[in-house]
Order: sequence, then C-alpha cells, then structure tokens
Amino acid sequence: MHKPTRRALLSSIGATAGSAAVYRTMDALGMLGASAAHAATLDLSPGSGEGGHVVILGAGVSGLAAAWEMSRAGWHCTVLEATGRPGGRNLTARGGDVLTERGMRQEVCFDPEDHLYANLGPARIPYHHRTVLGYCKAFGIDLEVFTNDNRAALFHDSTRFGGRPVVARRVLTDMRGYVAELLAKAVERGSLDAELTSYDKERVRAMLTSFGGLKEDQGYAGNNRAGYQGAPVHAGLEAGDVEEVLDFSELLGADFWQYKLHFSHFLNQNPTLFQPVGGMDAIVRAFADRTGHLVQYECVVLQIRRQDRGVRIVYRGPDGAERAVSADFAICTIPAPVLKDIPNDFSSETQAAIESLEFVEAVKVAFQAKRRFWEDDSAIYGGISWTDSDITQIWYPCNGYHRPKGVLVGAYIWSSGPGRRYSAMSGPKRLRAALAEGEPLHPGYAGEMDCGISRAWLNVPFQNGGWPRTNPDAAAALRLGDGPFHFAGDQVTALPGWQEGALLAAHAAAEAIHRQFTGR
Repeated sequence: MHKPTRRALLSSIGATAGSAAVYRTMDALGMLGASAAHAATLDLSPGSGEGGHVVILGAGVSGLAAAWEMSRAGWHCTVLEATGRPGGRNLTARGGDVLTERGMRQEVCFDPEDHLYANLGPARIPYHHRTVLGYCKAFGIDLEVFTNDNRAALFHDSTRFGGRPVVARRVLTDMRGYVAELLAKAVERGSLDAELTSYDKERVRAMLTSFGGLKEDQGYAGNNRAGYQGAPVHAGLEAGDVEEVLDFSELLGADFWQYKLHFSHFLNQNPTLFQPVGGMDAIVRAFADRTGHLVQYECVVLQIRRQDRGVRIVYRGPDGAERAVSADFAICTIPAPVLKDIPNDFSSETQAAIESLEFVEAVKVAFQAKRRFWEDDSAIYGGISWTDSDITQIWYPCNGYHRPKGVLVGAYIWSSGPGRRYSAMSGPKRLRAALAEGEPLHPGYAGEMDCGISRAWLNVPFQNGGWPRTNPDAAAALRLGDGPFHFAGDQVTALPGWQEGALLAAHAAAEAIHRQFTGR
C-alpha cells in the first residue's frame, strides 16, 4: 500500500473540510513555517540578499510585501505592475476616483467625506489573520471593528414569509427554539438512553431549555429574545407582546439554514473582525510608502523566460516600447487567468496547475445614500442582510454612525450564475438591477440613494476574476516553485480571497529564494 503524500492528504482534507482546515493542517505540519504562521515580518538577516536581484511581477499586497521584506535583506528588487496603481484587488473607491473595466468607465460619485468610501476588494480582517494585523501594527494603521453579524439585519427568501424579509433575531431565536424542542423531546422519549445517563439527561434537558428558551414541558412557543412587536423592539416602560413565532415549515423551506444562519461560525467569518480606519487601501499605502521607489507602473509582462540560471522578463513599458529585465529569480503574483496566456518557460506541471485555477466571478455594487435609513428606520448599525436574489448580500457601513450620509454595499456576489449575469450588464443596468433586488428588504430603497458604482472583477484587465476557487493540488504545485520562478498571491495558498494568504505566500516565496541563493 502506497504511503499517502502530503499533497494527497491536503487535497482530501480540502475536499471534505474546506480551505480553512487545509490551512490549519499545513500549519500543524510545519508547511507554512513558524514565522509565516505567527509573525508579521520575516527574519531574513540584513545583508543576506546582497548581490542578488529578484524581479517581482505584480504590485498587489503579495508583491509589495515580498519587495519590502527582500529589499530590507539587501536584495535588489524590481517590481513590474501592469496598471497605474498599487494594490491589485485591494481597492477602495472614493469620490473623484475613476473605475475602469473592459469597455466601461465609471466616475466615483461619492461626496468628499472621510467615511464615504467603498472597499470593492477585501473588506475585513479576521482576528486570527496575524500577519495582516501584524503589518497593521508595525505600520501604525488604525483599525476599527467590522461588524459581520447583526441580529437587527434581515433575511429574505422571495418564496417564504410572503416574500417579506424577516429580522435576523427572529430567525435565529426561533430556529434555536425548534431544534432545542426536537432534541429535548427525543431525550424525554428515551431516544438517547444509550448515550446518556439519567444524570446526563437532566443536564441536557436543562441545557436545552436554556439554549432554546423552552417552556417547562420542553415545548417552544417563542420568547423575548426575538424582540417585541412594534417599536421599540425592547420591553420599554411596559413589556409589550413578544414577536409571533415564525412558522417552522417556512423556516425549513427557506434557504437561511443552508449556510447563512451559521455564516459567522465559519472560521474566517468569526468575530472579531477588523477594517482599517478610512479604507482597506491603508495597507496598500503603507507598503507603497516603503516600496514605491521599487515599482515600475504600466509595465505589462509579455514573456517570462529562463536565462542561464536566472530569469528574463520581457515587458511593454508605459511608452509602448518593449524592454527586458534579467534577474536571478522571479516572484510571480499575476492572477492565474491572466498568467496562463503569457508565453513562458514554465514546466508542463506548473503550466497545468496555472491553467486549472478558476477564479470567482465576484461583483460588488455600492450606493451613497441620502440618509442613513437603515439606522434611522430599522436600527441596523453595521452587519449584513441576506437575500436569495442575485445581489446576495447588503452590507451596512461600520463607520460614520449617525452622520447624514453613508455608503452601503448594495450587492456582494460570488456565485457563478449571478456573477456572470451582473458582469455582463452595463454599469447603469447593474445599479438598476441591484436597486430593484434591494427593494423587498427596504421599501423605497431606490429613492434613498444619491448614486452608485460597481465592480465586476471578471471584467477588470490584468485580474479576470475576484479570487481563486479552492484548488489544493494546484496551489501546492505552485508553492513548490519552478527553478528560478516562484509564485505568490492568495492563489497559491489555502486561504484564497484573503490578504493573509497573499502575505503568507509572499513570505514563503522570499524564504524559498533565500534558501536557493544562500545554498549556491
């Protein structure tokens, strides 16, 4: 019997338990490296890279981090960025900015106030993403709490509850109550006698009564955790009538329980989450302040070649002229949907891994509201509402509370069908569609908005998608490197779509190059 390889192990874990489990397994096996898993910066000795030259393809978060760490160790770093800005998918839109997609140009219409912006790429940082948070601390980036889960937000299924949205606290309270009732009755009827002692049964009954807010007979009839009818939803001077219990069959028929109810239980969605004050691009600006002199903008990579023991990168400069740069090593952070079409000297295994990576058709739509109606009318302060319409989510801002205006995310789409439908729309049509789909959650929705913008990452040049779908085999193959070529970005990690993955990959590539260089 063949001994299972680490790659096969990670692949099976990823298929059954998801990318977060793969990440934890890699950490446990020491595949991330102690410094990569637990520290913000690398421990490359000063001067250890003297005499070495590395060319870094892409000035996203991963490329900038690699340039910062390696230049501090004495490496000569050349960063080639195809666009005119650093950050890659880390993009914060503010009034006066211009957003471009293929065949589309949008001027960001937000008012020039510090809280009126939209993070169109990454927008939250989990508390256990220690590398991102470590850089924030080291660079003096102020953070504030990002509210993911809000019991005042809404769940909407167009086929249930008369197509009306339901407040999250009612859905969560009643689902817990019904489940607790079912289990309590199973315990009472002796269904679990083989698993529970008489003492255990008493404790379980007491636990379920408390957990689900059950009556003494272990039945569920609702409780004040769901709030009170009318306004205010709390008891006030005199306790009013508790909210009516939602119909169990309607709850089961809705799609809430499939993953939306326990969304905050997913490891990377666990509280506490953070966002940089003033926009996620504070991270990009901090790196660019330290490495901007190393970046050459509007340099489009045309060929990636081997040369002797090193590399030769052919690119088109901002003036349209073709140039080349030679170096000892290359770190490639170019997204796989773009990279696969660039002529190269990669091995067949590397090329196959690149071609197998599929990217998510992610779309975000953001609106500036004339007033903060979600706070004024519904007491929603931050958090996310869910709908079965294509827009999927509405995000309420976690900043600027009680100020006159606010920017909310009126659509966050990552499913293939909805993503492709929205990506195929013109900018104005996207806004109209998102407003129409938000109307059932907030009547009068369209009339509340000043203006809006959108971003379909599938249509963005040099990106061609939002983030890679989980593919442990391809990620593992790219992490191995290919001679003088090394790969970084979230696409080579078990954390696709997260800046933590991008930074860990930058560290891993820098360390691998350091080992090759010092071992020569």
